[in-house]
Amino acid sequence: MSAPTIPGPALPASAPSPPAPSTPATATAATVTAVAAAAPIRARRGGLLDWRVRFAILSVVWGFSFLLIKVGTEAYAPFQVALGRVLFGALALLTVLLVRREPLPRGLRTWGHLSVAALLLNAAPFSLFAYAELSIPSSLAGICNATSPLWGMALSLVALSEDRPTRRRFAGLGLGFLGVLTVLGAWQGFSGVDAKGTAFALLASLCYPIGWIYVRRTLAGTPGSPVALTGGQLMISTLQLALVSALFTSAPSSFPLWPTLAVIALGALGTGMALQMQYGLVTEVGPTTAQMVTYFIPVIATTAGVLVLGEQLHWNTPVGAAIVLAGAALTQTRPGARKPA
Repeated sequence: MSAPTIPGPALPASAPSPPAPSTPATATAATVTAVAAAAPIRARRGGLLDWRVRFAILSVVWGFSFLLIKVGTEAYAPFQVALGRVLFGALALLTVLLVRREPLPRGLRTWGHLSVAALLLNAAPFSLFAYAELSIPSSLAGICNATSPLWGMALSLVALSEDRPTRRRFAGLGLGFLGVLTVLGAWQGFSGVDAKGTAFALLASLCYPIGWIYVRRTLAGTPGSPVALTGGQLMISTLQLALVSALFTSAPSSFPLWPTLAVIALGALGTGMALQMQYGLVTEVGPTTAQMVTYFIPVIATTAGVLVLGEQLHWNTPVGAAIVLAGAALTQTRPGARKPA
């Protein structure tokens, strides 16, 4: 993630609803999935690379986002990391729009709803994850991020009348909660876990399904491509975070190479390139297969944190992460259509 970014409109009213997004990375994927899912799946290849290769690249880009956040906070304040992330993401998408000669969204109503979506899906969670990683490992942040579909299921049962509770989905919610307790070492009294940082990461993961439900209720059927809507949303979040950064942080006195490159990559790659890849995957192989990237992100985030940053890994972290992902997968299952007698 994230770590890695941003939804826009939900499907038109006539189209089937996609499952709730589950990562910061898939915040952007939510827009792409929602819009592209209405289009027929392409039988031909969607690019120069096979879709499996692009799927793997996308998983790595979004999985490494938590490592990039960690590196960025070594030189910049959390609000500044979040600001750089949305700024370079917006620049990447605006470049795409310029090349395509595609306009930004129109209408005060659309921009008003995009402003709320920018706060819920970009400014707030990106800042919270950056603050969380001041005191917790990037691997733990990536695993906390994987709880988004658990939050999403619980919220959708209340906010979305078409999402009916099932025993399997309730079992997934309970299993995911057990996984979180395993990751945090509940039987040891949560010793060695920074409560504040973990709470920030969990709160960040909660922002995504709240934003997704808001977008689904307010922007369904809004005209415009996912790139245009997401680009507009990132522009607004850039303004939001620029204001917050100006009020609560001091301008950086220097721009160290690696933290600066980390922030640039976090925005340009994790939003710009990844968005295009996700859109291609959804239209080529369908939203169900494309969203499977969600389950690789915490694995890659944990591996990157251990191998690159030297973070410690105890047995309960991978075991708990696997339980969380299993629970998340159960919450996303939908009852199949009944066969005629």
